[in-house]
Amino acid sequence: MFTHFFHELKAAQIPVTLKEYLTLLEALKADLAEKRVEEFYYLARTTLVKDERHLDKFDRVFGHVFKGLELMDDAIEAAISEEWLRTVAELYLTDEEKAKIEELGGWEKIMEELKKRLEEQKERHQGGNKWIGTGGTSPYGADGYNPAGVRIGQKGNRNFRAIKVWDKREFKDLDDTVELGTRNIKVALRRLRRFAREGAADELDLDRTIHSTAHRGYLDIKMRPERRNTVKVLMFFDVGGSMDWHIKEAEELFSAARAEFKHLEYFYFHNCIYDFVWKDNSRRWTDKVPTWDVLHTYPSDYKVIFVGDASMSPYEVAVRGGSVEYMNDEAGAVWLKRVAEVYESAVWLNPVVEEYWGWTPSIQIIRELLDDRMYPLTLDGIDRSMRDLMR
Repeated sequence: MFTHFFHELKAAQIPVTLKEYLTLLEALKADLAEKRVEEFYYLARTTLVKDERHLDKFDRVFGHVFKGLELMDDAIEAAISEEWLRTVAELYLTDEEKAKIEELGGWEKIMEELKKRLEEQKERHQGGNKWIGTGGTSPYGADGYNPAGVRIGQKGNRNFRAIKVWDKREFKDLDDTVELGTRNIKVALRRLRRFAREGAADELDLDRTIHSTAHRGYLDIKMRPERRNTVKVLMFFDVGGSMDWHIKEAEELFSAARAEFKHLEYFYFHNCIYDFVWKDNSRRWTDKVPTWDVLHTYPSDYKVIFVGDASMSPYEVAVRGGSVEYMNDEAGAVWLKRVAEVYESAVWLNPVVEEYWGWTPSIQIIRELLDDRMYPLTLDGIDRSMRDLMR
């Protein structure tokens, strides 16, 4: 099994060596993983991965090679797994039953009620329609159903209706080494070009050399700066949540952009841009970059490209404190307007099929904030967005 794991890592172009592999085997022999799957994962990652850019590839290979191992480990510790119990606790409501559950009456009311229940509730609760707990139709908790609730302690999305998520969520950086199946995305991005000859004279100017040599009567070599693309691009990538379904398209775009634009800066955000962004998803809560700093660091001649599905609760765009992860001081709409005011050339690339945009209120709001400069993340959409940015 371990030999197969090593070959799979090599096949995924992760630069792992035989020496590192032998070090891992020695660590296992010394029982450093304590026969636990989680400990083995971190031990293997520490031993075999030397660059953070390869963590995502490593996770995919690990999940593929050792699929099912975690379930075996759980079976040893308990006869009935927690996941099975959680599934039993979930409510499966009919469409008619879901329609009977009314929304609480807006953002302020929902957060006010949550505060009251946190103060009043003294014990764990399951089922029901009021207290914070699991199952049931309460607006607060996990594994139940409510059309506008606050998700607390749930492993992932189920109904995509939560207006705030109170959990620690881990996102991964986009892989900028993805090998594209075609060159079409690069070709589409090449419309965003403005050439100029800047820098050192390191390229032969053949026409001037011929003219000067003929005029002077001896060889007179003339040099000139290389012709380079001077367009400067600032990209913002939405990560996590529903964007997990679109990782492949986002990574291909990111990889193509890194290859095409010499002057490229990028940042990550989640759902909507607020008062800070980040460069590294593993450190997004410790290495924050204030959005004001971004707006003051990169001048107005940068071309801005947002990449995201723009699919979220309308509160996340329009309301102060609407972020699902923390209490933001200013609404996302305020920050999007600021970006649009600083950068005249700004577009939004959306991986959601364009014909479905009308069904999501948040997409409509963001389109209006960016003067309808939203395009689908398709070859045609990229082509049209690049034409827009060059106007």
